[in-house]
Amino acid sequence: MEQQQIRNFCIIAHIDHGKSTLADRFLEITGTVDPRQMKEQFLDQMDLEREKGVTIKASAVRMMYQAADGKTYELNLIDTPGHVDFSYEVSRALAACEGAILVVDASQGIEAQTVANLYMALDYDLVIVPVVNKIDLPNARPDEVAQEIEDLLGIPAEDVLQISAKEGINVRDVLEAVVEKIPPPHGFLHRPLRALIFDSHYDSYKGVIAYIRVVDGEITAQEPLMLMSTGLEFEPMEIGVFGPQMKPVEKLTAGEVGYVATGLKSVKECSVGDTITLAQTPADQPLPGYRPPKPMVFAGFYPADGEEFGLLRDALEKLQLNDAALFFEPEESAALGMGFRCGFLGLFHMEIIQERLEREYGLDLVATAPNVEYQVVKRNGEIVWVDCPAKLPPEGEIAEIREPWMRIQIFTPSNYIGPVMELMSRRRGKFQRMDYLDPRRVMLIYEMPLAEMITDFYDRLKSVTRGYASLDYSFLEYRPGDLVKLTILVHRQPVDALSIIVHRDAAYRRGKALVEKLKEVIPRQLFPVAIQAAIGKRVIARADVPALRKNVLAKCYGGDVTRKRKLLERQKEGKKRLKKIGKVQVPQEAFLAVLKAGVD
Repeated sequence: MEQQQIRNFCIIAHIDHGKSTLADRFLEITGTVDPRQMKEQFLDQMDLEREKGVTIKASAVRMMYQAADGKTYELNLIDTPGHVDFSYEVSRALAACEGAILVVDASQGIEAQTVANLYMALDYDLVIVPVVNKIDLPNARPDEVAQEIEDLLGIPAEDVLQISAKEGINVRDVLEAVVEKIPPPHGFLHRPLRALIFDSHYDSYKGVIAYIRVVDGEITAQEPLMLMSTGLEFEPMEIGVFGPQMKPVEKLTAGEVGYVATGLKSVKECSVGDTITLAQTPADQPLPGYRPPKPMVFAGFYPADGEEFGLLRDALEKLQLNDAALFFEPEESAALGMGFRCGFLGLFHMEIIQERLEREYGLDLVATAPNVEYQVVKRNGEIVWVDCPAKLPPEGEIAEIREPWMRIQIFTPSNYIGPVMELMSRRRGKFQRMDYLDPRRVMLIYEMPLAEMITDFYDRLKSVTRGYASLDYSFLEYRPGDLVKLTILVHRQPVDALSIIVHRDAAYRRGKALVEKLKEVIPRQLFPVAIQAAIGKRVIARADVPALRKNVLAKCYGGDVTRKRKLLERQKEGKKRLKKIGKVQVPQEAFLAVLKAGVD
């Protein structure tokens, strides 16, 4: 196909604004999928994607469309992930396109993630085709939302397409707009090969399948290829396109989208954002924007049954074959036994991995409280990275602890500004600015530590705004903070799995909440149990589990009082001895209950 008749585009939208449904209508109109095989959310193959209404794994599809001008066009739709945790994958998918369809819900209006992905698309100079979806809903306000888009983009409201992807209303107009407004790809066939990897997955027969957009040159299965970030060379096993099933072809030329079966055995060897070139005549410069995936949130995964440790390791290795961003290493906890320290792109990524482990591999897991990675500067100048409180150096060796800060956009109705600001001040948020989108909706910009976000911040935000707020965030920088390690001791023994790193101002509140919750859930022993929260050697909060009194006088039916007194004295001596040598096992139920304890 000539470059002039190729259109590469993606769809950007907030979660549940109808992106996957619109893609379904495109597949139907272009006849790409047989009507007998068609199902809702066709490009979302995972059950979790269908349940949560969000695309987790990017996909691509080639559609042949007969336009109104009588010409046949090759439309390459690159379906991007729909959550902020996967923003890097979204950026690579956008870099593979020349245009984007901006889908906005006619009842919800512009949301946080819509704006975030829109600005990213504008950074890549993509042509935007704005669309208001769900005009068939009874509470739809398409004209108002079109005006919001005009205020945001400067595109006249009358030029914004109003459609219903579910009912198929005006969907063909969107395809016509793609053909008319989005430019053909700009690439040079005579230059050395450069192909951008925008996603990948693992196939047990063909190795890593790299999803690529050919920018310059052409790619065939006969010539050896090379990855420019690592210099790794490989012989391609197969070249093909997505229709949406994989179809082998002889070659892909500049401007086209397809896949390469690399034969590599690890997704880490073939990273998203890398550039593929010819091994014999490589290109001078790789395509810009590549960076290796960096986990932002860390948590421990432990099998509820210790004998399933090997099964958990095998399951994580299989998941890592398809997910290069998943990091894990073995660790041991005195409270929970053997498990793995896992790194994730964000909380949603962690939730997806945990659900897949439990569903697809039948594992019963205990997950520790999520942590962020801290940058610790020691007094000798050495810098260490700490993703677990147990790895924090002794207090005397630490000169400074730096924590990751995020830039946060909150979209909310204007009558909830007060509760949102109060919540942000409790979570150490720093106010930047406030913009009114219209008389009823406002955008608040804050800077906030990531550690304050990863527990229950999103739930609290939804609660104070009755579900109307939407949230988007991006990494800013590492900043020094007055941070301390809060250690939980049960019967004078530190429980490493319950230790947390907190800001000094919040340490007392967090410590008090944790010891009070532990007092409720730790079973009573035959001796009193002290539960303490400490910073270094200084105890800042304490709660006591009273002793379980055994009635040693039950067998005495009268007799001399000295006999009863002797039994009570023996019991007293036994409890004193137990208090010195007794051990308290923190049950997993108690551990889980503590994780869910509120701290606001």
